[in-house]
Amino acid sequence: MITVLLVDDQRLVRAGLRMLIESIPDFEVVGEAANGIEAIRLNAELTPDLILMDLRMPGLDGVAATEQIVGARPSAKVLVLTTFDDDDHLFPALAAGATGYLVKDTAPADLLTAIRRTADGDILFSPPLMRRLVDRVIETRPTSEPPATHPNLTPREHEVLTLIGEGLSNQEIATHLHLGITTIKTHVANLMDKTACDNRVRLAVYAHKLA
Repeated sequence: MITVLLVDDQRLVRAGLRMLIESIPDFEVVGEAANGIEAIRLNAELTPDLILMDLRMPGLDGVAATEQIVGARPSAKVLVLTTFDDDDHLFPALAAGATGYLVKDTAPADLLTAIRRTADGDILFSPPLMRRLVDRVIETRPTSEPPATHPNLTPREHEVLTLIGEGLSNQEIATHLHLGITTIKTHVANLMDKTACDNRVRLAVYAHKLA
């Protein structure tokens, strides 16, 4: 069972998220918070597997709450779900310790997938945010840094890696290559193993280093 704490100041949004999340048999919403202060208290009481965190809230916002939650419980996984997709919200949230960042127009199925993958230890971002994040990493990378080594990748793995570097999601890659989503997930897992990149962001950066 994956336990989730919902943090959003809008009651209607929380109700909708609860209905969606609990439509999955092994997902359980164990608590709801309307602001960052309540989120900190409920995190300590409930120790959920994942905290679905809004950013703009009264009292204490999501960035400050995330920083305190992760500071008190480093194993906490905070997946941001917000209407804001700008750098002024993205990078402070990541610096505070968020392990993923999605915007609220994310498809319901993609949100459920993100909850499961984040709870399992992956790092998830909406595709446009992934592209911006990778660009920022590339821009700040030292020019003296050596290029990535060229692993023994198959031609298909090269294609998948390139598309990850462009910020595409697994579903977008599957559509682009006319392959099944399960096949793409297998390729991504193989790429992580071959490149020693333990999450999607590092794979995307690795793709740019090979370019």
